[in-house]
Amino acid sequence: MGGKSKSIFRLSMIMLLSLSVILSGCGGNNNAANSGSGNNGKQAESGNNTGDKVEPLEITAFIGEAGQQPTPDNKIYKKIKDELGVTIKMEFLAGDINQKLGVMIAGSDYPDIMTANTKLTAAGAFIPLEDLIEEHAPNLKKHYEKYWNMMKDPNDGHIYILPNYGAYNGEVSTTWYSGPAFWVQKAVLEDAGYPQVKTLDEYFDLIAKYKEKYPTIDGSPTIGFEILNYDWRNWGLFNAPQHLIGQPNDGGVVVKDGKAEIFADKDSAKQYYQKLNEVNAQGLVDKETFTQNYDQYLAKISSGTVLGMFDQHWNFQTAEDALTTQQKLERTYVGLPLVYDKNTKDHYLDRPALNLNNGFGISVNGKDKAVQILKMWDRMIQEDWQKVLSWGIEGEDYIVNEESRFMKTQEQRDDFTDATWKLANKADAFYKFSPKMQGYFEDGNATDAAAQPEEYKAGLKEYDKKFLEAYGYNSYVDFFSPAPENPIYYPAWSVDLVEGSEAKIVNTKQNDLSTKYLPKAILAKPTEFEAVWSDYAKEIGKLNIKAYEDRINEVLQWRIDTWTVK
Repeated sequence: MGGKSKSIFRLSMIMLLSLSVILSGCGGNNNAANSGSGNNGKQAESGNNTGDKVEPLEITAFIGEAGQQPTPDNKIYKKIKDELGVTIKMEFLAGDINQKLGVMIAGSDYPDIMTANTKLTAAGAFIPLEDLIEEHAPNLKKHYEKYWNMMKDPNDGHIYILPNYGAYNGEVSTTWYSGPAFWVQKAVLEDAGYPQVKTLDEYFDLIAKYKEKYPTIDGSPTIGFEILNYDWRNWGLFNAPQHLIGQPNDGGVVVKDGKAEIFADKDSAKQYYQKLNEVNAQGLVDKETFTQNYDQYLAKISSGTVLGMFDQHWNFQTAEDALTTQQKLERTYVGLPLVYDKNTKDHYLDRPALNLNNGFGISVNGKDKAVQILKMWDRMIQEDWQKVLSWGIEGEDYIVNEESRFMKTQEQRDDFTDATWKLANKADAFYKFSPKMQGYFEDGNATDAAAQPEEYKAGLKEYDKKFLEAYGYNSYVDFFSPAPENPIYYPAWSVDLVEGSEAKIVNTKQNDLSTKYLPKAILAKPTEFEAVWSDYAKEIGKLNIKAYEDRINEVLQWRIDTWTVK
């Protein structure tokens, strides 16, 4: 499964999931003095302006993942309220997403805006946005202009969701990698003399040797390998085989020559799970790996005891940031683009695709506020607000040097990896799912500090400078082969299978089978692996897999026909 996003976390807070703390208050004067130069000196019309005053607007928002409420005095949300008149009341997911959505749908109990979910779309919970954007949000229309057809629902042609990532302005920076890989602690590579690790066998040999040499880390037992299979974050268990044969992240299918086919029951998958069975017998796989939840998984990573895992970087970035805050740089991770065979070229790194089925939509209950909400985002997508939402406040959170380049002091860099500071000084929970600029501002500065080349280099710790020097690399992205052009239909994981359809039912059943049988196969005695795998393959064979594959291929062909520039 896909999706790209970034967040921050501190170990002492990972179990705090709050629902009711509210950013309150409304009204105020429009003090919209632009903090950036993106409007060429012109004041853009605020979505809620009436002369010199702002019209108060309270928005309720549902965030479909666990998170923490910002502090009541958070300076960015205060700026949003003071200058745009908008107060945001956020509710984060606590518990199971499907159960939560079921309750919401049953009672038509929808906040004004909600993060995307195909269940909500199928239930008619979102309103169409294309006409409202055309009429009221020219900046948003310009932002999404070249992606407009891609955003349309293939079932009815409407636009329900504003993608939060993937709408790029200019070249894509590659100093930070957010996607899938086999991750390994830097200490493991350092201890082995900085080897080039290309294959799955080499990877586990390296981990086995390090674990044997260092059975404990900071007094706790060393964990060789973690596997996350919790809720919708099941790619940690499911997705690795496609990459090991040199394919990109297409979710549950491999796409060759424009045709999608599942790989769950293929020999390429069997080879991977048999290897996990083998290393589990060696004691490398965490005994609790299939019983822990997401927070427990993050807690183990942030403890510094986990040597490796297959995951997407953004999914555990908060735990890695906690390691950085603890000055445990050697326990942070390098992504390795592993393959089965050295003759296979890796294809982990891709060109960012539009993040379909992710971002915010406006609910049917928020339709009376829809124009105001869209005008708010129309204002926020302009450069001055984008700089505030990404870099922060000039002079406080970053500096502008004599060459007009955005930089940070070391103290400011440390703040940006501090969870407590961010809750008071960033609007990450809202910004993460909102429309955003990616690439470069008109003044040439990157839209994200992590993508600003000189800031990235200046921000590198001495440990990381030495580490990269040992490999002759400029950044950790250099471990991967360069990303080729994406096929027009990519990625297949973003295809909406449609709630209640045969394709969706089959996919759910297949995922259930994988969740049941793959842990059994991995944890079985090596002599029992073949029998468990055989049962698994037979059960998949009973499903109408063709209905699932046909739906994906139908949409991929629709994309080829609809998205291709004539």
